[in-house]
Amino acid sequence: MRIFIALDIPEEIRQRIMRFCEGLRAFAPDANWVRPESFHLTLKFVGEKPEAEVEKLKSALHAVRGQPTTVEFQGFGFFPSPTSPRVFWVGIHGDEHLTSLARAIDEAAASLRIPREEHAFHPHLTLARAGSGSPRPKPGERANPRLKRLVDKLASFPSPEFGTMTAREFYLYLSQLSPGGARYTKLEKFTLG
Repeated sequence: MRIFIALDIPEEIRQRIMRFCEGLRAFAPDANWVRPESFHLTLKFVGEKPEAEVEKLKSALHAVRGQPTTVEFQGFGFFPSPTSPRVFWVGIHGDEHLTSLARAIDEAAASLRIPREEHAFHPHLTLARAGSGSPRPKPGERANPRLKRLVDKLASFPSPEFGTMTAREFYLYLSQLSPGGARYTKLEKFTLG
């Protein structure tokens, strides 16, 4: 089972982001755009695990003690940079509880020998990818041109605001890959507070 842990996004914020994307797709028609029903805020990607280990992870996640967290969706950017864009994203600004939650989830997973995150938590919502592969190019790798026109279009664009939510739960998701894109299913809900 391919799994990850994330926050869901309210429908009204999802719709605002979707309308923003609709006006931009023509500038990156070859990019892989994320379907709006798949929008989520990843707290930890776990990867492939057998069902027995998934059950242990559920138990560990139920022991996570976190507070409801306020999350603001604002702005946009590109990973690793606008000069070498591989991922187009919406910015996420969370209160101190969001970072604490991601850290607590990483600790719970590490107790089951799931590798800890190598990079600092940088919350974002992926909107489009320039093909498959890592958002971090290897040394000497050429920039992917699929998002270049989009970068140029957005260079003087004002920073959009999509809304604020208070997350009172997080979820364990199943990710099923298919030719039409990944499909996500909520496996378990974990309450905060």
